[in-house]
Amino acid sequence: GINAEYMGVAGFDTKGPQVYYVDNDATRLKADVGFSVGSGSTFAYGVFDTGYKYDLTVEEAIDLGRRSIFHATHRDAYSGGYINVYHIKQDGWVKISRDDCFDLYKRYTADGSLVLERPQ
Repeated sequence: GINAEYMGVAGFDTKGPQVYYVDNDATRLKADVGFSVGSGSTFAYGVFDTGYKYDLTVEEAIDLGRRSIFHATHRDAYSGGYINVYHIKQDGWVKISRDDCFDLYKRYTADGSLVLERPQ
């Protein structure tokens, strides 16, 4: 995402796929897997670290990214709104989805993947 403090830069070059974090002080960090920044990061990392494996399919990676961001928006008061998912490939990018966080909340509680209460 882009804001006044930091941004993520992703794409392909001669070395393959690349992801970088760049902040307002010109700090540039290469990510081997990915990164999360902002007040909801700890929540996103909790989901991401639990579900990540090296050989994820594209569909699994999309779902994991979306769920990671959703959990950040659900648990962090300063996050929320919409989640935009893009698939960046060697020949360009494709917009996968734009999901309202509240719609994802309803989907994830309905399918049982977001448990809010202990069963009685």
